[in-house]
Amino acid sequence: MEDMPTQELEELRYIRYDVQDSIGYITLNRPDKRNALNANVVTELKQSFAFAEDDDDCKVIVLRAAGDVFCAGADLGYIQELQSFGYQDNLADSTHLMQLFHQIYTLNKVVIGQVHGHALAGGCGLATICDFAFTVPAAKFGYTEVKIGFLPAIVSIFLLRKIGETRTKQLLLTGDVISAEKAMEYGLVNFVVPAEELADEVYRFARRLCVENSGQSMEITKEMMARLPEMPLEDSLRYAARMNADARSSDDCRRGIAAFLNKEKLTWDN
Repeated sequence: MEDMPTQELEELRYIRYDVQDSIGYITLNRPDKRNALNANVVTELKQSFAFAEDDDDCKVIVLRAAGDVFCAGADLGYIQELQSFGYQDNLADSTHLMQLFHQIYTLNKVVIGQVHGHALAGGCGLATICDFAFTVPAAKFGYTEVKIGFLPAIVSIFLLRKIGETRTKQLLLTGDVISAEKAMEYGLVNFVVPAEELADEVYRFARRLCVENSGQSMEITKEMMARLPEMPLEDSLRYAARMNADARSSDDCRRGIAAFLNKEKLTWDN
């Protein structure tokens, strides 16, 4: 696996960034703390996603984690520290996390969650925000914030879009922890695979996107998916028509149509 030798990434303490076969791997690397989140981890995640977005060697991003747990949510020590925060400090900290979620959601590259272990509270939020999520049968998912008098506020915006109001209310108001199979049934994750096959399945899926799909088309489609839900019907139709027309004049579209007409097998990863 090829490490990206940049000063910015060499200084990361909690995150690793690697590229293999056009797949950028962002790895939570605090296994001793169950990859729990604090302000520094969020900062490094933002830096890593920004780097991956601009990295020409990376076409698709995989978010994964070291150790046994994907992410246990907020770091206990950090939760204790928050008790001394005033309103402005709490708002700044909450905005910091909001910016990370918005960054991933609107990133110009597809993000795949490789969830090999439990994803709870903010960790479940990270899995939620991914465009696709793979997990294993033993993993548990839950937004447990209401159990400690906290709010799953930021993730609620994205969860409503992803799985709808009924199931979002059920998960957020109960704080229940659910199985991987139930998470797939709800639409929270896309695939549940045996643990020993997880890494290979994610790699094959990511490589299929790299090879078979136009990166430009995936980028624009992801942008549309982020913008369309809040648009009135007529506005959304006009917007979609404009995007369709713009795409037809793109280099990728010309290349794809030429290959289709000439019955040539097109490989986008070159």
